[in-house]
Amino acid sequence: MPKFSIITINYNDHEGLKKTIGSVIGQTFKDYEFLVIDGDSTDGSKHILSQNASRITYAVSEPDSGVYNAMNKGIRAAKGEFIIFMNSGDLFHDPEVLAKADALIDGQHDIYYGDVIVKKPNSERHKTYPNKLTFAYFYTNALCHQATFIRRQLFFDHFLYNEDYKIYSDGEFFLYTICKIGVPYKHIDLTVAIYDFTGISSNPKYEKLHEDERMASIEKFFPQFADDYKVLSKLNAKRTKQLFHIENYPMAWKLTKGFMSLVLLFLPKIKKS
Repeated sequence: MPKFSIITINYNDHEGLKKTIGSVIGQTFKDYEFLVIDGDSTDGSKHILSQNASRITYAVSEPDSGVYNAMNKGIRAAKGEFIIFMNSGDLFHDPEVLAKADALIDGQHDIYYGDVIVKKPNSERHKTYPNKLTFAYFYTNALCHQATFIRRQLFFDHFLYNEDYKIYSDGEFFLYTICKIGVPYKHIDLTVAIYDFTGISSNPKYEKLHEDERMASIEKFFPQFADDYKVLSKLNAKRTKQLFHIENYPMAWKLTKGFMSLVLLFLPKIKKS
């Protein structure tokens, strides 16, 4: 059994696929398998897979029903102890990432997550994650799966990604396993990936869909907190952010998130009084 299963999903992004393959095969740590799930691309991606066949453990190119259907195909085919998703266009931060991760992953936890470089067309920023993940954190945030190593068996002990969702399935999985089941997790001091922030989840036109799917997950697994979440959603609304110029003032946004967490903490007490 290899230590890591690296799963790359791709659809008509041959340039991104080429970069991701280069990043994976450039890792100095070699105890991994590399799986590429292509959605029957027509842009030359299949040719790239053919060119790199000797470096890819498992590859398939066939129609799928969406991102999470493709990811689930990869999960089912994987054999490694821990899975990490590095989709087309995403890169490991440097050639030593897997070697460093191997030293930091002690096997005592089911989820290990590091930090990322979020890359936009004209900018990039270093995003760090907290050591402690609370339910309040998942109200407004999510882990980046390009920087997260998930024990493969965890999917089969609970469930694979929800293929009815287009954006929030990985968020739902983390919300359920960490906040509902309480699986052991650990933040590792490592910048894992350079995350290509141009996908569907970062597109403003899908913002409402993302929120609706998150709300559906809250109502499914934490119905007792659904009303509180709706209050928080209003506080976190785009217009509220614009009012305080949150995007331009990171410290103000940090303080606002802290205030929201306090609201969540005291809401149940207020209701009882």
